[in-house]
Amino acid sequence: MLSALAGCATGPRIDTRYTAVSQDSRVRFIIIHYTQIDFEGSLRRLTREEVSSHYLVSRDPPTIYRLVPEERRAWHAGPSYWQGLTGLNASSVGIEIVNLGNGDQPDRPYEPFPPAQIDSVIALVRDIQRRHAVRPDHILGHAEVQPQTRTDPGPQFPWRRLADAGLIPWPDDEQVVAAEAHWSSALPSAAWWQQHLAAHGFDVPHSGVLDADTHRVLSVFQMRYRPALYDGEPDAQTAAMLEVVTSPGGLRIRGSDGAWTVFRAE
Repeated sequence: MLSALAGCATGPRIDTRYTAVSQDSRVRFIIIHYTQIDFEGSLRRLTREEVSSHYLVSRDPPTIYRLVPEERRAWHAGPSYWQGLTGLNASSVGIEIVNLGNGDQPDRPYEPFPPAQIDSVIALVRDIQRRHAVRPDHILGHAEVQPQTRTDPGPQFPWRRLADAGLIPWPDDEQVVAAEAHWSSALPSAAWWQQHLAAHGFDVPHSGVLDADTHRVLSVFQMRYRPALYDGEPDAQTAAMLEVVTSPGGLRIRGSDGAWTVFRAE
């Protein structure tokens, strides 16, 4: 009787000789976070509480810990949104970086990321992106997919280093300079800001008013592309960057040969 039950527990025999051509990875996004607490607290929270991440990258020395297998869903992105897609836990790999952020204190400076820790993050992102064919424009920060309640990985996270490593696209500098000259005489309307932020991918109000929610989304956008000033206020440089990232041919990506070419989303 026990042997019969054991046989049932193994499940039915499945023939795996045939493979469908029409398939791809469930992983469509890579979402980067900071933990806002130290390593011991991060490890405890991500393994013992109702929040998790596929990977945790410690600080000194930088070590990559896998906490959730990639084929399983981790609970890291919350009520997320990007380019019309929601619930991104089901379609993403989450990477938590041990970093204190600003402790949710607006007047407190954000903690920098050690270069060696970022080297580990870049190596990990490159590996995940290669194995799952994640689009470069689907490598995002937690704040981008949840801008009203999150700021991580914050303005100290060096997105430009990921661009220089060929992992993510970046707005063409010459186009930004030209667009900034255009917007320096008069800024666009509130509706323009909201429409372009939405076209980029954000969940943003369409009220036609630069309300608090829109300012917060603007701040998150600035954290990625202009981390020196992320006050959420509309200005000519931010308008220029937003125009370029939402225009055909405005984004560039760096190839293995070091050359920058036009990025085209698939």
